[in-house]
Amino acid sequence: MDHPGALEQTLHLARARVLADLAASEVADARIVSLVEESVTQRRWWVEQWPQGAEFVPGLVAQDVQDGLLERYGRWPVCPVCAEEEPHALTVEPELGPDPHWVCAEAGIVVAPVGGLEAVPGMPGPR
Repeated sequence: MDHPGALEQTLHLARARVLADLAASEVADARIVSLVEESVTQRRWWVEQWPQGAEFVPGLVAQDVQDGLLERYGRWPVCPVCAEEEPHALTVEPELGPDPHWVCAEAGIVVAPVGGLEAVPGMPGPR
């Protein structure tokens, strides 16, 4: 990071993108939003240690929240593409890289960028 404001901007963007996806799947209650805040706090330290990884933060926060939801509530985000099959979660790809997307690994397709689930019709909540 070139300056402290860049770190805050990176973290704010990651928070906003994941919150948008939570809202798109109608699971953005206070307990779940706290998972986002926990992840952003942890990723702040991570970026301070490795500034070159700042562009990876949105995908990492999405993965952190996804893991936290799985432990507490169920799969998220549930794949809207394979609605007729056994419910399964989308995954973030690349796992550690810029420009993260939600991907259905079973169908092998990109569903939406992280932060873009509101554009996907029929987004179900966690299962």
